[in-house]
Amino acid sequence: MISRETIASAMYEATRLAATNLPPDVEAALVAALAEETEPLARAHLKESLENARRAAGGDGLVCADTGFPLFFVTAGSHARVEGGFGALQDAAREATARATADSFLRPTMVDPLTRANPGDNLGPGMPKVELRFVGEGDGLEIIAAPKGGGSEIFGTSYRMMYPADGEAGVLKFVIDAIRDGCYAGKICPPAIVGVGIGGTADLCMKLAKEAALLRTVRRAHPDPRVAEIERRLYAAARALGIGPMGAAGVNAVLAVHVETAMTHTAALPVAVNAQCLVGRRWRAIIASDGQVRFTGELP
Repeated sequence: MISRETIASAMYEATRLAATNLPPDVEAALVAALAEETEPLARAHLKESLENARRAAGGDGLVCADTGFPLFFVTAGSHARVEGGFGALQDAAREATARATADSFLRPTMVDPLTRANPGDNLGPGMPKVELRFVGEGDGLEIIAAPKGGGSEIFGTSYRMMYPADGEAGVLKFVIDAIRDGCYAGKICPPAIVGVGIGGTADLCMKLAKEAALLRTVRRAHPDPRVAEIERRLYAAARALGIGPMGAAGVNAVLAVHVETAMTHTAALPVAVNAQCLVGRRWRAIIASDGQVRFTGELP
């Protein structure tokens, strides 16, 4: 049985690592973008972002000051056992979030949506957000901490219920319009990782988009060839916008475009876009049934 204390500690450490270290695939994509850009301002933005990340990894600050929304994505094997039951995951996430905020790895940015009151610890209705899914027959847990910056969430989120007659061309136009609107003034801190959800219900569509942005290795193609081709076309079109890092001129408005799909109603064509900022904060904790924990910036 995995103890609640082990889970809370793993969530805290994964959050700390996400706030202070670039995931390896994100860093490699940023380095590649720097090698490609020729515009001085675009290059300066990338150089400063990479240097700031190197300082953060060395114990000097954070990869980005806006640590945004505290999000945890938990995957459990069907034989996993958690002290106190799976409901204890939310309590562990609250403990980890409050501790990470007190230790300045998260900024206290969560407020009441109506009164704007700030509790100072990022805790309240709906926060931290914990997504749980069961996969496979294992007896362990995998936790991805993904503190998501406010800019990418606020300015990088779009949704539309399209008509089936709009087809693939309509989907492509909607997504490119959303990328341009989010990137042109640097609002989502480009080059962004853009997630696209197609299908499902309204809430499932947005969930697909968010997970495509946060939970896939940069530019790992979708296994379905048709979906992978849509990703390729969107990525090429985004590069042709002439928007570069932080909205400067260039080619790297995005690091990747990831698409996920779900079955939907015959009368519907829901499409959602959700962006992740250039630092791509996420770190993974892998907890074995005996309580041993391993941390990695790589995704499965």
